[in-house]
Amino acid sequence: MTIIQARFQLDYGDFKLDVDLKLPGTGITVLFGHSGSGKTTLLRCIAGLQRAPQGKLEINGHVWQDSERNIFLPTHHRSLGYVFQEANLFPHLTVRDNLNYGLKRIKHNSGTVKLEQTVELLGIGHLMERMPGHLSGGERQRVAIARALALNPEVLLMDEPLASLDFKRKQEILPFLSRLHQQLDIPVLYVTHSQQEVAQLADHLVIMDEGRALASGPLPETQSRLDVPLAQDREAATVWQATVAEHETGYHLTRVDVAGGSLSLPAVDAPVGTPLRIQIYARDVSIALEAPTATSILNVLPATISGIADSSRDSQCVVQIRVGNQALLAHITRKSALMLGLQIGMAVYVQIKGTSILN
Repeated sequence: MTIIQARFQLDYGDFKLDVDLKLPGTGITVLFGHSGSGKTTLLRCIAGLQRAPQGKLEINGHVWQDSERNIFLPTHHRSLGYVFQEANLFPHLTVRDNLNYGLKRIKHNSGTVKLEQTVELLGIGHLMERMPGHLSGGERQRVAIARALALNPEVLLMDEPLASLDFKRKQEILPFLSRLHQQLDIPVLYVTHSQQEVAQLADHLVIMDEGRALASGPLPETQSRLDVPLAQDREAATVWQATVAEHETGYHLTRVDVAGGSLSLPAVDAPVGTPLRIQIYARDVSIALEAPTATSILNVLPATISGIADSSRDSQCVVQIRVGNQALLAHITRKSALMLGLQIGMAVYVQIKGTSILN
């Protein structure tokens, strides 16, 4: 059920924000786009840190802004948590005291229970008596997220929380962020310009450009749309949900079930039944008209062509494919598409040369 409705119009002269979005009330919605695309401005409007002259914002049936009715809740009256690029912890307080500081804003008595759950979720129990100056960048951000969640907000807003971290610290914190969409029952709106963070975290994707939302929808569907830049990118990929089905220990492989069949992956240390998120790059997908009978590629699935578009690269085209109920992209040469006679609706087979496991 959609519980976030956000419509804003704002004109700075050289920049205009004009969005009308309906977003899901669970999981992580990623606002993705290049610098200056409007994603942070949109987040600040939702937070009430920036007031759009024309706007309406409704969260879970609660109206936070309605310019036609002259309604505008200030930020401190909005039930939200906000995580910035910098953790901004109080340097003179321990981690425990930083977390407890915001609890006085909670009017009901579930704050302590919620805080304990948040500390466990983010793996910071061993840090509680430390001072912020003795934390790594990744640890500080985990504490900042915990502090925001301790307020028991209706929505969590995160503005490029990994932008100030080096690669090692990003890898440290990403697994904890991945848990958010699995264990939180509130929506998370997450701003980034990193395709890696999109692939690893997003359940729902909004692609921003020049103050507008070019596309908005579930991650695989939005990634594979032929009318948005992501599908044309050299790193174009699609994220699939999979479930561990069997371990082929003799071959050091794991078989996973996906919507359109099953795939063999390098051995995964996870019990049968474990859900996985896997990424398939468009460059690793090839197309055949008949099921290959002699090939070294293990992953061959029946599929249907659902779209074809020219690529920004002269020799390439982008093919959108349906495998079961999941979308997939393939980057192939125009010559190959012509030789195969590819057309929308055609039944084909896809060969997936490689996958990467995201969690």
